[in-house]
Amino acid sequence: MEKWDGMTEQEARKEILDSVAEYCSAFHKKKEYEPGDRIPYASRVYGKEEMCNLVDAALEFWLTSGRYTEEFEAEFSKFLGVKYCSLVNSGSSANLNAFMALTSPLLGERQVRPGDEMITVAAGFPTTVTPAIQYGVAPVFVDVTIPQYNIDVTQLEKALSDKTKLVMAAHTLGNPFDLSAVKAFCEKHHLWLIEDNCDALGSKYILDGEERFTGTVGDIGTSSFYPPHHMTMGEGGAVYTNNPTLHKCIRSFRDWGRDCACPSGKDNLCGHRFERQYGELPFGYDHKYVYSHFGYNLKATDMQAAIGCAQVKKVPMFTERRIHNFNRLKESLLGLEDRLILPKACENSRPSWFGFPITCKREGERNRLVSCLESKGVQTRMLFAGNLVRHPCFDQMRKEQRGYRIVGDLENTDRIMNDTFWVGTYPGMTDEMVDDMAQMIKEAAQ
Repeated sequence: MEKWDGMTEQEARKEILDSVAEYCSAFHKKKEYEPGDRIPYASRVYGKEEMCNLVDAALEFWLTSGRYTEEFEAEFSKFLGVKYCSLVNSGSSANLNAFMALTSPLLGERQVRPGDEMITVAAGFPTTVTPAIQYGVAPVFVDVTIPQYNIDVTQLEKALSDKTKLVMAAHTLGNPFDLSAVKAFCEKHHLWLIEDNCDALGSKYILDGEERFTGTVGDIGTSSFYPPHHMTMGEGGAVYTNNPTLHKCIRSFRDWGRDCACPSGKDNLCGHRFERQYGELPFGYDHKYVYSHFGYNLKATDMQAAIGCAQVKKVPMFTERRIHNFNRLKESLLGLEDRLILPKACENSRPSWFGFPITCKREGERNRLVSCLESKGVQTRMLFAGNLVRHPCFDQMRKEQRGYRIVGDLENTDRIMNDTFWVGTYPGMTDEMVDDMAQMIKEAAQ
């Protein structure tokens, strides 16, 4: 205890954080790449700022959402140019939160109800689709395009029925889908649009002459902050919107379904905590315990938010490096088009690439090529589910022929399942790593 005698808490905290910064610089140095080292598809990119914020939040020992959460939500909203942001505990929770917000009775005739339909794709990550299935909304699967790997907008009208209430789709590996066409389709038919932006933070799309971040064009956008993504806080995600009613619904479903909007640790911001009638409750029932939705607890901790506050400042730098790595890799692989289909950005977009997707032209070639790359230390990934409806989670629904619809034959979706893989473009990759990876891909593709 003698060490702290005569110190104020602020002085003690500064000494601790100065030591943390020194510790990070000394013991968390990134090992310099050497030829022959494993090249991962993704990795955390962080420094002393993140570690100091993490320890600063831990010293307060608030644990649940607090001042860092409020700071992050404000800074993330400012970065994206949206009015409202809600921090949650994962990208999958963000998708759940976004979808469930549309089931609120506050939305009147536009409320999504069991038995309705949602247009989406099967060539993606399952938690884009899971909330709909769990709520009793049937996903309607349309095909995707190659080499953009995004929703085929020519099939949207074919997918439409009198039960369609929304479109929910992801910007695959950072490549924006055709937002102009999808947005116009949704407006024409009075449908909600949720942008799963979990793999595309920092990507931009030009709509009506204005360059906008993906995730901000639809009614709701979602992000993931899992370690491989464009920024990280370990586990974490966000839901964002410009619609105040949707924001109210999002916050309620995130925070146990309660009607009250007071943040953790604060009471009676509305000034009417014991003065109103709700449902069939007694008059004056404590507003902090009034539930307007069947909600969840999807909040993140303030320690996660603290990391995010440091990371969000680096997103522009991360984005530029991802674009650089993608362009360098693609330039190196030109000339292999007789064997490999290389990715192509959506028109009117500037992707912040999460990865570099490759489709093999020869049948059965993908597994050989992937095995060869992995044996040489290049980490690869499948394009998520490939075709989600062929997975065991669909076995019962497929057998009983219920719970979903398919438009067409999902030809490209099946091709992705059989012939596509991807490698990384994360911002910690050096030019030497990209060049070595390109050389190994060329050798493996011979």
